[in-house]
Amino acid sequence: MPKKNESQVSFESALTELEQIVSRLENGDLPLEEALNEFERGVQLARQGQTRLQQAEQRVQILLNDSEEAPLTPFTPDAQQ
Repeated sequence: MPKKNESQVSFESALTELEQIVSRLENGDLPLEEALNEFERGVQLARQGQTRLQQAEQRVQILLNDSEEAPLTPFTPDAQQ
């Protein structure tokens, strides 16, 4: 469960912010303290994103388990329906 002081943003916004943080860190021009703050925020965003993806996966599994006509099968991106 996220701490109250962590801001909750949408998955897409978190991903965009995380990409920007990675770009700034890769640039290498940040002072150490600022780089550490950016890294810390990036870890928070990554954890939030991972939690949201896990929750979405659980919801999909629950929905599919409720329907006997839709058994779970492993996802393969190249599989054609």
